[in-house]
Amino acid sequence: MTEALRTARRIVVKVGSSLVTDEGRGVDAQAVGNWCRQMAALAAEGREIVMVSSGAIAEGMKRLGWAARPKEIHELQAAAAVGQMGLAQIYESKLREHGMGSAQVLLTHADLADRERYLNARSTLVTLLRLKVIPVINENDTVVNDEIKFGDNDTLGALVANLVEADALVILTDQKGLYSADPRRDPQARFINEAQAGAAELERMAGGAGSSIGKGGMITKVLAAKRAASSGASTVIAWGREPDVLIRLANGESIGTALLAATQKMAARKQWMVDHLQLRGAVVVDDGAMAKLRDGGKSLLPIGMVEVRGDFHRGDVIAVRSLAGVEIARGLANYSSSEARLIARKPSSEFERLLGFTGEPEMIHRDNLVLA
Repeated sequence: MTEALRTARRIVVKVGSSLVTDEGRGVDAQAVGNWCRQMAALAAEGREIVMVSSGAIAEGMKRLGWAARPKEIHELQAAAAVGQMGLAQIYESKLREHGMGSAQVLLTHADLADRERYLNARSTLVTLLRLKVIPVINENDTVVNDEIKFGDNDTLGALVANLVEADALVILTDQKGLYSADPRRDPQARFINEAQAGAAELERMAGGAGSSIGKGGMITKVLAAKRAASSGASTVIAWGREPDVLIRLANGESIGTALLAATQKMAARKQWMVDHLQLRGAVVVDDGAMAKLRDGGKSLLPIGMVEVRGDFHRGDVIAVRSLAGVEIARGLANYSSSEARLIARKPSSEFERLLGFTGEPEMIHRDNLVLA
């Protein structure tokens, strides 16, 4: 894992409520500032960092004077709405102190389940990273019931890692990492330095939620690592107050528990694209476009499309076929079938005139395309 973090270019960092809010006493400005300093240092090295931060409900509880986490959904939503103000403010100010721009992004699981919204979210996050801005992501607890009742930001961290195709996920928590048993109860419990993400025994080792402030426990972190591994991202679970934990991990130091992805990133994407999604339509391409896809490693541009088949939406998986009807690739469409018919055989300079807006220059970006 030391090598996986040392070479990771895009890293998702998730930090839990108990750390962000100092066990519910309100946003811990010093702690947040410390992580922001480290993220800025990594960004200066050319790394791309995405922060997934818990703490909105806990901060809202503090501002509202509530000692115990409420059970009523509307009260949880109110606490999230109040707390999100302070959470966004502290990240913005602390990142600005280190010359970094910041952005608040609120997501729900529904955003990542819908393919069009998924692509829109991905485009936004990738654009922010390109602009050297650190996105600070939280679940949109103010409007969604199920995510508050059943959700946790460990899972959201893994989903974001998949969304942005991160190389690694770092989960900062109030524990040193994963033990074979609860060390508070079992003196024979051994620390797990490294294991394969998704291994069945890890779930047996992990216990329930250990904090009255946050929703998660070690089990949610183990399951998050399993989910992140499906797209090739390895995970580290580490103590958030370990000095310079992010910088040291990025330098290759072994800290916390490393849960390694068995599948390489591109292999995981191919498996996901080929095995788990139904095709909604197809585009037929000319020989020149086919050669660029197969031999040149290029994206599919609309100018190379000679026919559009089926009825599909932006974000659907479609086939790419040769003039002879042979499937040569498949991938995620950046345009719907009706839009694709308008821009087929056209250069990107005409997209705005034909569609009324300027979108991506590619029908299928190379990152979202798998050769047959």
